[in-house]
Amino acid sequence: MIDHISIPVRDLAASTRFYEAALAPLGYARMLEKPGTIGFGKKYPDFWLNERPALNDAPNNGSHVCFRASEKEMVDRFHAAALSAGGKSAGAPGLRPQYHETYYAAFILDPDGNRIEAVTFLRNP
Repeated sequence: MIDHISIPVRDLAASTRFYEAALAPLGYARMLEKPGTIGFGKKYPDFWLNERPALNDAPNNGSHVCFRASEKEMVDRFHAAALSAGGKSAGAPGLRPQYHETYYAAFILDPDGNRIEAVTFLRNP
């Protein structure tokens, strides 16, 4: 079991605003702040942003973080909120039968090129 994960971001303040908006539909909130890092979570900070001002711009740089949603509408709201906050769609909400017949997900590239996903498994696809 993974306890937490962190991703690099160039601008901590801008990325914090992005993730506050994008993750709110999934029940995540900013929980802890330390110099150069912000922790988000539901019960404890399990998703961290680490400021790296010299980070190269590398859209779709290979990093991928997936958040579990409890229902389809949460995935839809995540995608819409992330787009409104400045993310780029890397896959609109929808079924992904190539992964599993009930796999419903949406993909976003954050402002630093990190690939962020929200997924749920539908009961009746």
